[in-house]
Amino acid sequence: MKAYYYDDAEGDQRLDHDSGREVSTSYLNQFGVLYHRCPSVSAVDNIAEQRSYKNRDEITVSPDKMGAVYEEKVKMFFNEHLHEDEEIRYILDGNGFFDVRDPNDEWVRIRLEKDDLIILPAGIFHRFTTDSNNYIKAMRLFKDEPKWTPLNRAPDLENNPHRKSYIQNRAAEAGMMT
Repeated sequence: MKAYYYDDAEGDQRLDHDSGREVSTSYLNQFGVLYHRCPSVSAVDNIAEQRSYKNRDEITVSPDKMGAVYEEKVKMFFNEHLHEDEEIRYILDGNGFFDVRDPNDEWVRIRLEKDDLIILPAGIFHRFTTDSNNYIKAMRLFKDEPKWTPLNRAPDLENNPHRKSYIQNRAAEAGMMT
């Protein structure tokens, strides 16, 4: 895993877009993004048990697997959105990027590869894309039935209860750190 600020330069979303400004895992933790290196599925099982995750599936995002809809799907995944559930992804193969909004509303790009596991809190704005190899295989974990409805960023989404809860939790944690 490598995290850094997104450079906002024009060009394909699948390029690195590395600004040269690295971001630490402790900084990611401050706004609820958790990272684990899991060299085995049993390590993932332990995290799933601790967090009460009951279901999982696997997804392969690639032109070979998705066919003609690949480009459309990758563009859709890259729309800024949030989920009303925590999002856990474990990378089984390939590489990709999760971009998350930090407390200053800047994009932090997180490059994930095989054996990386990321947890995004409900209510955080984020987006996803493959890298230039156009291939990633990931395990998705869910507390209940699989649910991954994206809510695209819009002004009225600030009133969403999951977004409000996320903001309140971050503010409370920031207050405890000062």
